[in-house]
Amino acid sequence: MSSLKLVGLRKSFGAVQVINGVDLDVQRGEFVVFVGPSGCGKSTLLRMIAGLEEVTSGELYIGDALCNDIAPRDRGIAMVFQSYAPYPHMTVEENMAFGLKLAGASKEERARKVVEAARILRMEPLLRRKPANLSGGQRQRVAIGRAIVRAPEVFLFDEPLSNLDAALRVEMRAELLQLHQSLGATVIYVTHDQVEAMTMADRIVVMDKGMVQQVGAPLDLYNHPANLFVAGFIGAPKMNLVAVTVAPGATDGQVLLTAQDIQAIAVPDAGTAPAVGTALTFGIRPHHLQIDPQGPLAGDVVMIERLGNETIISLRAASGQIWLAAVDGDVAVHLGDKVRFGFLPGKAHLFGGDGAVIR
Repeated sequence: MSSLKLVGLRKSFGAVQVINGVDLDVQRGEFVVFVGPSGCGKSTLLRMIAGLEEVTSGELYIGDALCNDIAPRDRGIAMVFQSYAPYPHMTVEENMAFGLKLAGASKEERARKVVEAARILRMEPLLRRKPANLSGGQRQRVAIGRAIVRAPEVFLFDEPLSNLDAALRVEMRAELLQLHQSLGATVIYVTHDQVEAMTMADRIVVMDKGMVQQVGAPLDLYNHPANLFVAGFIGAPKMNLVAVTVAPGATDGQVLLTAQDIQAIAVPDAGTAPAVGTALTFGIRPHHLQIDPQGPLAGDVVMIERLGNETIISLRAASGQIWLAAVDGDVAVHLGDKVRFGFLPGKAHLFGGDGAVIR
């Protein structure tokens, strides 16, 4: 399998620039997920890698080959789309072999590769069926099988699970990971679902407005977001973010903060020593809040989501801001209760006026 390298990649549609100088190295055999909100450019970037969109400027390498002007069929890639739509008049076997037939492969070669792909995907009993007699997950496997038989250098997946129900999506996530491990494939996977990204990726590429906001392992992005966008996007429930001001009275190694809903909170100083009066953004994840009768945050419980192993509490503070807290599943709390929360200071995040993290 090949590696992938993007150098200053840009894409414009007339005066509108949708990809704004992306630099990225994907190692051979990595499972890399592009994630971001709708319209952030992740699918456009994937289509540029596939050769379905022209590169406006920059360089795109698959392995050692510069692929800017190489036709899609000659790039050594295979793409699985969101709408996988197998040919309804063909059997599973014929669907999987069709691309090889167009490429001029012999009947024997087509049969051998289809049988091998069917074995990997556990689809041997389904080869004689037509798509109308398949479940959604089985039709998705047909689309993946069409990619496998081509023995591509890089697999590209564009939101391939979004048409499946929740339970089947979980099952297919596990199957795709097993497939990646068995093939040792280089995979680029696009999704808007950050849970998919967190559970599947070796590394995540977080995108917004055509730019890469941060690249890293899932837990690195969760624990060390580079900016406000990544902090608010990665993690479920999302991080609590509130405007704060640096207050006087800090002790050595700590920064004292005040906010409309909080009289004073102290967090460890990461060496930045922001001046008194500096406006910052304070972030704390819901899982790092805990019920504390002496805690600095108080409010009224306006929503309770009991998920079994944990309960998500929505708390409306005096300013009207909603805070989310993830606590034990059997916590004794009711709508309308007044509750106070504390937090783990070492888990707090601070962001400067430009949105970049400062601790």
